[in-house]
Amino acid sequence: MLLVDAGITSGEMICLANDLRELDQPVVAGFSTHPDWDHVLWHAELGDAPRYGTARCAADMRDLRSNADWKAGVTEGLPPEIAEEVPLDLFGLITDLPAGAVRIPWDGPTVRVIEHQAHSQGHAALLVEEPGVLVAGDMLSDVLVPMLDLSAADPIEDYLATLRLFEGLASDVDFFVPGHGSAGGAKQLRAQIDQDRAYVRALRDDDDVSDPRFGPTAKPGWEWVIDVHTGQAQGLAARNLSSAGRGSRQERGDGSAEGVTGLDPR
Repeated sequence: MLLVDAGITSGEMICLANDLRELDQPVVAGFSTHPDWDHVLWHAELGDAPRYGTARCAADMRDLRSNADWKAGVTEGLPPEIAEEVPLDLFGLITDLPAGAVRIPWDGPTVRVIEHQAHSQGHAALLVEEPGVLVAGDMLSDVLVPMLDLSAADPIEDYLATLRLFEGLASDVDFFVPGHGSAGGAKQLRAQIDQDRAYVRALRDDDDVSDPRFGPTAKPGWEWVIDVHTGQAQGLAARNLSSAGRGSRQERGDGSAEGVTGLDPR
């Protein structure tokens, strides 16, 4: 059994481990799609199989765990309602994929690693070639709007490029599984790509964004997605203003900020 993004709470991972034992399906490999906290968790009941990730994902986790107070820092960022249920002893123990690897190194079905830069550095989707299942990580969600990596040089193009990548794989996909939200078939995959592209383009073009994943049409329990949208819309606007300010100063050849009064220098 290849286990991807194992879970969040001790209870759900113990339940999963028990179910797998009853099915006589031991975990022989794990994979973390990216280095966000909710995708790098593990429980001892799942066994000690190697847990793979991209080189960037593994490096980010090693760097985090090298800090003496890393556990306190992670705990501080957890949702308070589940913080005590999240096991951290095996948090982030990710093994780099072998250099140049484009498949999971295991004896099961062929699983292609689709590394990309949308959402976070070190993100990867997995394509199980038979029976054509795309495991998407934090992409292609029907409940979460596309979440951009605002620390990247060009988060909009990174995301659009990844959607084009998924579009190119669509003919090989019969079923897709996002990290959050509903799984779907080939038809839903193409529709989700189109919806996500429309959202990202609207952010890029500073258009009014209408999306059923936030506002009054958000699914129950996902009402907070409006905060995700608002935050990244504001973040992109601040980046654009900052870039415009730098361009104005460069054109004039001096260090003054005439014409950009009031801009946050960040």
